[in-house]
Amino acid sequence: MSAGPASTAIENRLLTQPVGRLFVSNALPMAVVMSMGGLLNVIDGIFVGRFVGAQALASVSLAFPVVMLLTALTTLAGGGMSSLLARHLGAGARTQAGAVFAGAHGLALAISAALIAGALSVGPVIISALAAGNAAVAGGAQSYLLILILGAPIQFALGLHADALRNEGRAGQIAMLSVLVNLLNIGANYIAIVLFGLGVAGSAIGTVGAQTLGLALLLVLRERDRDLLPLGALRRHSWLSGWLQIFSLGLPLCLTFIGMALVSSVVLLVVGTTATNHATFIAAYGVVTRILGLAFLPQMAIALSTQSITGNNAGAGRLDRAGAALRLAMGSAFLWCLGVTLTGAFLGEPLGAMFSNDREVVSAVAAILRPMTALYVVTGPILVLALHFQAMGYPLRTAALTLTKPWLLTPALLLVLNAVAGIDGLWFAFPIADAALFVLALTLVVRNRLTAPISTTPHAKEAA
Repeated sequence: MSAGPASTAIENRLLTQPVGRLFVSNALPMAVVMSMGGLLNVIDGIFVGRFVGAQALASVSLAFPVVMLLTALTTLAGGGMSSLLARHLGAGARTQAGAVFAGAHGLALAISAALIAGALSVGPVIISALAAGNAAVAGGAQSYLLILILGAPIQFALGLHADALRNEGRAGQIAMLSVLVNLLNIGANYIAIVLFGLGVAGSAIGTVGAQTLGLALLLVLRERDRDLLPLGALRRHSWLSGWLQIFSLGLPLCLTFIGMALVSSVVLLVVGTTATNHATFIAAYGVVTRILGLAFLPQMAIALSTQSITGNNAGAGRLDRAGAALRLAMGSAFLWCLGVTLTGAFLGEPLGAMFSNDREVVSAVAAILRPMTALYVVTGPILVLALHFQAMGYPLRTAALTLTKPWLLTPALLLVLNAVAGIDGLWFAFPIADAALFVLALTLVVRNRLTAPISTTPHAKEAA
C-alpha cells in the first residue's frame, strides 16, 4: 500500500521501519524515562517509612491527591502547549511558536498563583478533613504540601521547558536530563530525610531542590543551542495570549490525572470515617499508590508509543501497520499488567515490608493490593486502545475509556461497597470498575469492528 500523502523527500521512520523494531525503539526508552519518576516515588516512600515512621508515611500518603493535582495542572499547561507548539514548529512558524511558548508560561504562572492562594486559605481545612481529625498526620501533610505548592511555579516551568524540548526534537537530551534529575532527587531526599532528619518536609525540600536544578540545566541548554526557540521569545511575546487554546487542548489529559486524585480523596475520606485504625490504612494505601504508580508508567509509555505510530501511519493510509502496532502494543501491555496482577496476588507483604517495619501496615498493604490488582491485567490494553482511538481522531471514545472509571465507576463503587461491606470490601471497587470498563471497551471494539479498515477522518459527531 502506498504511503500516500505522508510521503516526502525526508524518510519518516514511523512509516518505513519494521513495526516490531519501531515499537521497541519508541516504547523502551520512553518506559525507562517515565519509570524514573515512579521509582523516585517508591524510594521516597521507603525513606519516609523506614527512617521516619508509619505516621510520617501516612502524612505523605494523605498528600497524594494534591500531588496528583499538581501533576494534572502541569499537563494542563504543558500538554496544551505541546499540541500548538509542534504544529507551528513543523510549519516553520517560529514566531507563532514563540508566542505559544510565552503564553504557556503566563498560564502556568496564573495557575500557580491560584493554587498557592487556595492552599493558604482552605488547604488546612481540607487536609484536616482527609486526616479524620488526626492532628499529627495532618500537620505532617500540611508541611509537606506547603513546600511543594510554593515550589509549583518551578515544577510547572520545568514541565513546560521539557515539553518544548521534546517537540523541538531533543527527546534524547530530555531522557538523559530526566534520569539525572531523578537521581539527584533521590540523593537530595536521602540527605534531607535521613542525614538532616527533616522528616516529610525534607522529602518536599529535596524534590523542589532537584526540580530547581533541572530547570536551570534546561535553561542553560536552551540558551546555548541556537536551533531552539530563544529565551528572548519570553520577553518579546505577551504572557497573556493563547490561554484558551492551550487550556482546551491540555484539559483531557489533565482530567485523567484529576480523576485519579478524586479516587484517592474518596478512599481517604471513606477510610477516615470507617476504619478504627485509619492511620494504618492511610499509610498502607499510600504504599499501594506508589507501587501502582510505578506499574502504570511503563504501560503509559507503551500507549504513547502506539499513539505516535498509529497517528503517523493512519495519516499515511497505512492502516495495516497501525493495526499491527496496536496488536503488538496491547499484547505487551497485557503481559506487563499480568506481571503486576501476579505481584499483587503473591508479593504484597514483601513489598509492604520494604516501606515499613510496622506489621499492621505491612499486612494492610497486602490486604489492599490483592483485590486492587485482581483485574489489573485489563487496564494496560484498554489504555493502549484509548490512545489508539485518540490518534485515529475519536475523542469521545478516548474519553469513554479514560474518564469513565476515575470519574464515575470507582468513586460510586467505593461509596456503595463501603456502606455494604465496610473497609474489607472497599478495595473490591477497583476490580469491579475494571470489569465494567472491560465490557465497555469490548463493546466499542465490536461496534467499530477494528479488524476492518477504518477511515482516517473522524466521524462528524466525535470531531465536533
